[in-house]
Amino acid sequence: MVKTQTYAVAAAIAGVGLLGVVMYYASRPSADDPFAPCRASAIAGGAGSIGGPFTLVSETGETVTDKEVFTKPSLVYFGYTFCPDVCPADTARNAEAVDAAAALGYDVQAVFISVDPDRDTPEVVAEFTDYLHEDMLGLTGSAEQVKAASQAYKTYYRKQDGDPDYYLVDHSTFSYLVLPEIGFVEFFKRDDTAEELAEGMACYLDIAGYGN
Repeated sequence: MVKTQTYAVAAAIAGVGLLGVVMYYASRPSADDPFAPCRASAIAGGAGSIGGPFTLVSETGETVTDKEVFTKPSLVYFGYTFCPDVCPADTARNAEAVDAAAALGYDVQAVFISVDPDRDTPEVVAEFTDYLHEDMLGLTGSAEQVKAASQAYKTYYRKQDGDPDYYLVDHSTFSYLVLPEIGFVEFFKRDDTAEELAEGMACYLDIAGYGN
């Protein structure tokens, strides 16, 4: 079930930082890419250049690895719970997307990885994800663990200067489709709708053998 919430603070909306080297598009997909029929373009360096092993802490307080997290197709988002409205909107959209995928017969989990380890304890992350979707998995960790996961997926985040309790965090806002044993296969932008995400994921899941 999808739920929405507005996290308001007396601050401007968090800025969005994009790493052009990661999301730079090549002219057309590679001929040896098994997912070429699903792509409009190709990522410079190939999909294999994004993703990799990580160790984080789950919303239940357990230390987990990427292998333990990605046991099913996953839609992954890097954000933080104190975000004024970008993260709640994006993660609510992702929750809708996994429900839309379920309606099409695909089992996808939404995953939220915090980039604000100082404030986002497992308990805080659990409250955030549980409000948005009963099956959304929240992850946090030490500053070093979060940095390593972010670097693996080549995301951007930067803590703004200001009040130590009410600071904002600039961060990239892509959502990543990750498949077990395969890894990262695609990213989606903020302006993609839940239905567009579900349809886009369905193409990859069919090719990977997760279709009906």
